[in-house]
Amino acid sequence: MFMQIIETKKILSTFAIFTALFVIAGSVSAQMTEQHHPRTPTINTTGEATVAVQPDQARIELGVTTQAETSDAAVTQNAEKLTATLAAIRALQIAGAEIKTVSYTLQPSYRYPREGGEPELTGYTATNFVRITINDLTKVGTVIDAGTKAGANRVQSLQFTLQDDRPVKAQALREAAQQAREKSNALAGALGLEVVRILNVTESGPTMIPVRDMAYARAEMASTPIEPGTIEIKATVTLTVEVK
Repeated sequence: MFMQIIETKKILSTFAIFTALFVIAGSVSAQMTEQHHPRTPTINTTGEATVAVQPDQARIELGVTTQAETSDAAVTQNAEKLTATLAAIRALQIAGAEIKTVSYTLQPSYRYPREGGEPELTGYTATNFVRITINDLTKVGTVIDAGTKAGANRVQSLQFTLQDDRPVKAQALREAAQQAREKSNALAGALGLEVVRILNVTESGPTMIPVRDMAYARAEMASTPIEPGTIEIKATVTLTVEVK
């Protein structure tokens, strides 16, 4: 039994020695690899660009909200007013105009007693919103006026955007990339280095910030003046370059 314990200790001791040698060898190998293959010196820079352009498309969301004691009455009144609204807008005969429904809701209305207790059903509210997309920005005010005079009592939103934003986004990316490269060259030159090659490129965006007009609960203006403003396209490009 005593001899078995001695043999076991020898085995464990030998195993510990081999383990230590393996760890040391691995550390030496890593150091030699680091010496033969040093880390590549790099510079990271970020370029940002914003391109402002005039919009060429408008999206108008008009709606009708009706209230009645019964759901059928609320729905019927809503349908009548919205039908008249759409007829008035179509009568403008704006080339390329598109109209589609974006939301429709029918909800019960309740009165809650101050002293507590069960709420009392007082009626129903129906709301229907449509989006009108037009490319003639001079007709935006006309569309809003025609719709509200015909029965629409909600102007949910007015957004100016672009029919095709790809060329502007490409321009923003080019300008951001050029700025990032110029920064890389400037930093390298200031440090007495030279840019060898680009190792990595990442981009964020480009993102378009559309022009939004304020929304109105009701619109009863005789004439609605509209100023489209400008749209901003933002892009960010980050470069990692090798220097020597």
